[in-house]
Amino acid sequence: MIGMTGSLPHAPRPYKRRVSTYWWLGRWPYLKFILREMSSSFVAWFVVLTLLQISALRGGPAEYREFEEWLRRPVVIFLNAVSFFFVVFHAVTWFNLAPKAMAIRVGGKRVPGVFISAPNYLAWLVASAAVAWILLRG
Repeated sequence: MIGMTGSLPHAPRPYKRRVSTYWWLGRWPYLKFILREMSSSFVAWFVVLTLLQISALRGGPAEYREFEEWLRRPVVIFLNAVSFFFVVFHAVTWFNLAPKAMAIRVGGKRVPGVFISAPNYLAWLVASAAVAWILLRG
């Protein structure tokens, strides 16, 4: 007799291999994917930090001094250092993924990945140099 699901009542169940919770630690591409996804939280931290800084600036010199004192706490320094590492990792991995996401063809041939990634790195370098120039000139 066939059951309500359309299978025999004593049909063998399909084999399901058990997958570890830590499957993503087994290979670098998987680990890199997970780290890139986690890095988004640290990018969000820098956005929150920037908003807090703007708020302190609007509050006047005394409030901004308090904000600067808060930034000097070891926990905040550590969090910002870790965040900086993850933000750089996030940027590099996304720049390296750009050629896979953008299949640009010229004359029927696919443009080499370096011609897609390189402008991203160049723009990053120019923006970093501009920020360094602004910060270091005074």
